[in-house]
Amino acid sequence: MDRKVIDELAPHGVLRVGVNMANTLLVSGTDANGDPVGVSADVGREIAARLGVPVRYVKYASPGEVADDVGNDAWDIANIGAEPQRAEAILFTPAYCEIEATCLVPPNSPIRSLAEMDVAGRRIATKARAAYTLWLERTIRHADLILVPPTTDAFDVFVRDGLDALAGLRTQLSKAAGRMEGARILDGKFTAVQQAIGTARTNMQAAAWLTEFVGEAKASGLIARLIDRHRVDGLSVPVGD
Repeated sequence: MDRKVIDELAPHGVLRVGVNMANTLLVSGTDANGDPVGVSADVGREIAARLGVPVRYVKYASPGEVADDVGNDAWDIANIGAEPQRAEAILFTPAYCEIEATCLVPPNSPIRSLAEMDVAGRRIATKARAAYTLWLERTIRHADLILVPPTTDAFDVFVRDGLDALAGLRTQLSKAAGRMEGARILDGKFTAVQQAIGTARTNMQAAAWLTEFVGEAKASGLIARLIDRHRVDGLSVPVGD
């Protein structure tokens, strides 16, 4: 292990892992100590073990909050969706897993496909600063995006305001569909959130090592085993890189 990598990733003698607690696919709960449990936590623990340092989890209520803290010496690595806006301040590895994002529409909606979403006058509820929302903000040209605060239930806003669609991760939308009889989840995906490992842009050597780690973790089946261990439905291991 190159000492420079350890110095960059664990300058305080411990690996501080920023974790988005709102992503229930990657964080299934907490243990008796209050530490996160799930794929995200296990990936952080594995990296710390290879560095030969303890792990400490820094918990956040949303991915946007994780990204905001990159310049505050609050975490050393962060497990969040890799998006161009975030990459302005964070160096990301290739994705170690990905999550499909699509839309839920109410009963009797005329919308039959994702291609019909971007129409003037249509209103789409979506979580502010989520990775899939950042994609929508770059891509949607005609429909209106209704940005829901991270701490607010987007489904409640979707229903209350009679919106045309609710964007989200497919597994989360599957749960939401059970709360509205006749609601439909559209086939396909408008994007797949690329869950990656990020570190500060100053950590050049560490970023290269993290990229190698992700490639090995996917090729060896480690990530697939973690997904199986936590019985997660909706995560997949990307092909390539």
